[in-house]
Order: sequence, then structure tokens, then C-alpha cells
Amino acid sequence: MTEPTVAYRICPLCEACCGLTVELRDGRVAAVRGDREDVFSAGYLCPKGVALKELHEDPDRVREPLVKRDGRFVTATWDEAFAEIERRLPPILARSGRDAAALAIGNPTVHKMGLLLYVTRLARALGTRNVFSASTLDQMPKQLSSGLLFGHWLSIPVPDIERCDFLLVLGANPVASNGSLWTVPDFRGKAKALQARGGKLVVVDPRRTETARLADRHLFIRPGGDVFFLLGLVHTLFAEGLVRLGTLAEHVNGVEAVREAVVPFAPERVAARCGIAAETIRELARTLAGTERAAVYGRLGTCTQRFGSLSSWLVDVLNALTGHLDVPGGAMFPKAAAFAANTMGPPGRGKGVETGRRRSRVSNAPEVYGELPMTCLAEEIETPGEGQVRALVTVAGNPVLSAPNGPRLAAALETLDFMVSVDVYINETTRHADVILPGLSPLEESHYDVAFPQLSCRNHARYSAPVLAPPPERPAEWEILLRLAAVAEGRGAGDHAHIVQTLDDEMVAEDLRRRIGAQADVLLQAVAPRRGPERLLDLALRGGPYGLTLAKVQAAPHGIDLGPLASRVPEVLRTPSGKIELAPALFLEDLRHAEADLAAPAPDLVVIGRRDLRSNNSWMHNLPVLAKGPRRCTALVHPADAARCGVTDAGTARLIGAGGQAVTVEVKVSDEVMPGVISLPHGWGHDLPGIHLEVAARRPGANLNALLDENLRDPLSGNAVLSGVPVRLEPEAAGLERG
Repeated sequence: MTEPTVAYRICPLCEACCGLTVELRDGRVAAVRGDREDVFSAGYLCPKGVALKELHEDPDRVREPLVKRDGRFVTATWDEAFAEIERRLPPILARSGRDAAALAIGNPTVHKMGLLLYVTRLARALGTRNVFSASTLDQMPKQLSSGLLFGHWLSIPVPDIERCDFLLVLGANPVASNGSLWTVPDFRGKAKALQARGGKLVVVDPRRTETARLADRHLFIRPGGDVFFLLGLVHTLFAEGLVRLGTLAEHVNGVEAVREAVVPFAPERVAARCGIAAETIRELARTLAGTERAAVYGRLGTCTQRFGSLSSWLVDVLNALTGHLDVPGGAMFPKAAAFAANTMGPPGRGKGVETGRRRSRVSNAPEVYGELPMTCLAEEIETPGEGQVRALVTVAGNPVLSAPNGPRLAAALETLDFMVSVDVYINETTRHADVILPGLSPLEESHYDVAFPQLSCRNHARYSAPVLAPPPERPAEWEILLRLAAVAEGRGAGDHAHIVQTLDDEMVAEDLRRRIGAQADVLLQAVAPRRGPERLLDLALRGGPYGLTLAKVQAAPHGIDLGPLASRVPEVLRTPSGKIELAPALFLEDLRHAEADLAAPAPDLVVIGRRDLRSNNSWMHNLPVLAKGPRRCTALVHPADAARCGVTDAGTARLIGAGGQAVTVEVKVSDEVMPGVISLPHGWGHDLPGIHLEVAARRPGANLNALLDENLRDPLSGNAVLSGVPVRLEPEAAGLERG
């Protein structure tokens, strides 16, 4: 046996982006550990990082192209697979137009440098308005709020937790997620450090989450009530003279408009709707305003509801009005070394953002950030007429499990004329594909986090070289996407190497010349030896705010520390006014609907999702190290609700949606949830025919999203309503008797 060698790797399995050491023996992964010298994560490691070995070795992972013949997948060569795509996709586009194709992009895309940098190239080549992604199942309200207030979709302020003394967390569980739209490895350790220096952590959530158990105080809130709780806080700031803009005073528009807009939302009026006492709301507002270094952070629970955009907006409003925006210890803007639009071009002013540049054909839903709501995909496939979707390309996604009413979407996928999936599993979605094109293992590709340094709690730059050599003749994912783009553009699949090189060179030169003009040729010459994602990364680093090069980052195996977050207003702004636009008309108008909703009676029983440290994504359920242990897909039911509905701990029950859809769940009676709330985790339901996920199928769990109405959306952002949805619960036997 040879002596072990050690390689360094950034974990691509969640937003924490921890640095890893990968021990190799005889060309195989022997162990995965946290890299103690990593400048960002400092050795922290959660169970998902260890699972990289099992992901790489997973026998269910697709390693060769698959083509469906007579209803069954058979292996094919890459040329055969692309010949099938070329035979079937272009005729659909020629016959029915570019909008007859759709592109659906999944969450793992953002964790793969090649996918994220090149999926936009594929979208341009398809030329379709029908682009969908997991963002409208997750985060689009926050991106919309950030775009309207600060001028760019990814100018998202994050808590400066290492200097914060009071952190108010809503609808988020960073102990389990390691942050979400906030890259913060070892949140638990950082929260304990906050408490050790005398600071306080307060969590507002319908469930006593892992983060809530760590907190100094936990408050239950009625699902969907976040907007009213936040409005009560803002109202108190104005009513009690607590507004302090501080250094932002000359950089903010719209304070008076906000003051007038929140007049109807006194704490006494919103208390019943959110389930938090008026005096508690006032007390928290005073504490927030009176603490020198404080921040408010809201995440998934604040986004996946009818008023997700308003809630996301009000989080930023609170931070601004209390003087905690863009100051140390508050909510601050990271300064990424590469790819961040808010570090490019003239600082302090820009075009801002637009929404609704086009609308979906069937529901008339507005485009946001270039995307239509994922919940519109099924109807766009089903509904005849000009622009009907007849072909679909999915990239690292599983919307049949992750989107509301997956059964409807699954049925729609079966009616397509053609479907191709870039994916490494035959899952609940890709089982419907005609061709599956598998990417490489993360350990076989280089990596740089394109998006997450724009959301990180500390500035840094880190690069991972491939840990293992890819198998011969296996293309990288970026090459797969470019070859698909060539087919979509009518260039044909052709010779793989020639097509990929030609398109890559054209794309890079065109984009660079558009941005910097005549200097493009000089810069292209400087990076000439590189190609693919590495070339794009080198260009982005050279044009970034720190003047780095890829060679310099490669020479630092544990990363380059670029320092703590620093104040960036007004330089970070890209609004046409050059100001923070605190009162966008879109949000002020929607407050009328929120006020009308105040009088709506609260449902008797609603369902919410939940996160688990070991299963943030559905495909992680197929990795033994993450799947072992107690069952995680259980329905948490408060003792009072269990007694009222006649269900018992460890028994099975039927959970029924408003439309009559039902799933069978395993009950766990617990006061971890507030009365009137059931918590069932997202991303389960691995019991459908045709999937090849052996480990996941042993514990399939129940698909929460099968109960949800795909027509329920936040109308501003298009985000699906996944939380606070009314349900009924009954013993399994009762359902069987009726059936």
C-alpha cells in the first residue's frame, strides 16, 4: 500500500463551503476531514462533508449517458446521446418556435462552478422565455427585495455575526443549514461566541429548531405571520422615536413613505395575527434600536409564504431604520473577489433591476431575475397553443419532489415530445427524460464558489483543484452544456472538442469585448493558456476588487483571507438614484393586501417544512452516512393537536391538503412545534416507480409538496407558498375506512 496523500477541497454540498482535507490511498478516498488551516471555515465540518466520499463512490450515480429505448434506459456513447438530441430537439424548435423549449435549473447548479458559469450560455442558446429554477421555490423574495433596494439581485446584506451583540433570527435554522443566503460555517460556534461576549440571540419560529434551542430566547410565531410581526416592529420604531439612520442618512430615499405605510400596523393590531404579544413586539423593537451592534436575519420561512417579498423587504427596512445596515456588527455587504456585479462598473449608481419584462403564457406570472415561477412549468406543458412547452432540459434538478403538486408535474413530463436531463441520478424527475447526460463527481472537477463569497460572513478567495482524475473521455459539465448549446443554435453536435472550444472562445471574447472594449484582446492574451471555467475565473479575479489572479489563489491551498466585512455604501449601490430605495412602490402597494389579510381567520392546522443537517437536498438521502440513524421524515405534531385529531406517537396518519391530496406520514408527538402546526421535512417521497436510488428507497418518506397548491405564489416574486398551508390530519385507519 502506498503512503497516503492529502488534497484540499471546498465542500460543494451546502452554503457553508467548508474547507476539507481529502486523504487519498491508492487512488481512492480514504478519509474526509475539516481543514484546520482553511482561512474561512477553520476546520469546521458537518456530516455532509464526509459524505463526499460516498457520493463519489455511489453505485447508483449515473456514469455513462443513458438513452431511453422502448421505455427503458440503455447506456450509450456520448456521440450517440448527442446524436439523439440533435435528431429530436432542433425539429421541435423549428416547428413550434424557441419558446417550445424550457430550461429548469436545480439547486446543485449553484454548487458547481462549471454548471453555474455555463448554464446561462445554454439559456441564451435556447432563446426561450421559459426559464425556471429552484430560486422560485426558495429565495426569490429576498433577491427581489435586494434588487429593488440596493440595485442588484445579489446585493444581499448578511449579519456580521463575529461582531454582533444582538441577533434576531426569523424563519431560519442556521445550525442545520450553516446559513442560507448567508455563508457562515460553524454558526453554532459563532453564536456561542456572541453569547460569551454578552450578546443575545433571539429566534422567532413556529418550531423550536436546533437554532432556537441554542438561543437566549425563542418565540413561536404563526406561520405566515412574519410580515405582521415585522410591520409591528417597524411601526414601533416610528411611534416611539427610535429611528436612527446613522451613517446612512444621506444615502436613503423613502423613509417618510415607509412611516406612512406602516401606520395601520400597530403591535396591538397585528399581535393576534402573528401570535406574538404586542408588548413583546415593542420590547424587541426597543432592544434592536438600543443595541449598538445588532442585526435582523430572515430566511426560508420568511420567503416561502404569500407575503414573502414584503417580509424580506421589512428585514432590510428594520436594519436600515435602526442604524444597523452597513456597519460593523450589523447587516453588511460582502465584497467578493470575483463575479460580483456590485463590484463591477462605476460604483454607487447603476441601472437597477426590472421585473415583468415578460410574463408566463398561461398564468400571466411576471418574470423576475430572468425566470418564471417553477410552479408554472406543468401548466406551460399541458396547455395547448402558441408557445406550448414541448421540450425540456433539466440541469441538476428534481422539481417533481421539490415543487408543489409534483404528481401533476410528473404527469405533464410524460406528455413532452422530448426531455434531456444533465444529472447524475435517475430520480423522480429524470426518470421521465429521453436522454440523461451525467456530470463528473465533484472530486473530479475544479471548484471555486461563484455565488457564495457574495454572501459570506468574511471575505475570502479559495480554489480547489480536482482531487481525482476524471475517467477518460468523460466531459465536464460545462462542456456538456456547451455542446447542448451548439445543438440548440443549429450548429450540430459535431466533433465534441472542436464545438466546445469554438463556442467557449466565442462566448468569452464576446462578453469581454462588450464589457471593456478594445482592452479585451490584451486580457484574453494574458489568460490564453486557460480554458473553460478556469479562464472565466481568472478573468473575473483579475477584474475584481482585489486584483487577484487564479495563479495567486491556486498558490494558497487553504485560501486567501481578504478580511472582515467593511462598510460599502454608497459604493455597493447600483440603483438609478444612487440611493437605497427604502420604499419601492411594488411593496407599498402590496401592503394593502397585507392589511386586508389581517382580518382573515387563522386556519386550525397548517403544515410547515423543516431542514435537517443531514438532508438539505433530496439526493442526499441516497448516501448511507447521511441516511443512517433515526428516521427524519416524520410529522411533528403538538400533543394537543395529536389528541384532537386522534393520532398517536410513532403511529401513521394521513395528512390531507386543501385539494384532497393525501400522504401517509409517521407521527412524532412533540411540543417542539406550536399548537396548530405540523412540521414535515421537504424533499422526500422516494417511492415512485422508475427511480434508481436504492438507499433512499428503503426509507422513502412522505412528499410534503404533493399536498401543496402550485397556484399559490407570492405574486411579486413568483415564489411558491410552501409554508403555513392548511391541512387536515387523521388516523390512517380512518382514511382506509373511507376509502
